[in-house]
Amino acid sequence: MTAVAEPPPWRVLLVDDHPLFREGLAAAVNLDDAFAVVGQAACADGAVAEAVRTGPDLVVMDLGLPGRSGLEATRRILCDHPGTRVLVMTMSEDDDNLLAAVRAGARGYLLKGAGRDEILRALHTVARGGAVFGPQVAERLGALLGASGSASAKEAFPTLTAREREVLDLLAAGLGYRQIAQRLVVTDKTVRNHVGSIFAKLQVHDRAQAIVRARQAGLGGE
Repeated sequence: MTAVAEPPPWRVLLVDDHPLFREGLAAAVNLDDAFAVVGQAACADGAVAEAVRTGPDLVVMDLGLPGRSGLEATRRILCDHPGTRVLVMTMSEDDDNLLAAVRAGARGYLLKGAGRDEILRALHTVARGGAVFGPQVAERLGALLGASGSASAKEAFPTLTAREREVLDLLAAGLGYRQIAQRLVVTDKTVRNHVGSIFAKLQVHDRAQAIVRARQAGLGGE
């Protein structure tokens, strides 16, 4: 019987200006065979350079870097490498930083007090295309996005049909495809067709990106 080849580990870049924290995090991440730490950086410019050198799948990004901020590093990395996924891990509980990180393209936001298991679960989720926010952070983020969504969904997404906006609203509220189909009394295939059209019109690649865009416009508030 031919052995099934294991998929290669996800390549991880760690960005933090505290060497001891960075090394401890690297040791914890490398204990999980699904990941391999391929680079480390202590500043935004170093992070951008390391992203070019190592081509990471995942970046764990601190916000409080010397010089340019982690937010700017996130924007530059995602601009140059749109397939990369960023998980913010910071001491900052500031609402402005949280909202700015999401708008910069971060797929998750964890505080540095998170334990090893929580960090690894977050990395697994983000690596697979999901979005991760701790319970307290998620609650605040929902309120912030709702408050900031001053434009109506129709104004924010003029290319979407009314039914597509309805599907997007339910996606942003956390419903799965089957639940949406049941709510709208349509087939699963119909929902998936709508979702495919939504992704194309919003120019997003997956559900997590669509949800972030939707919540920024005030959808998903049920």
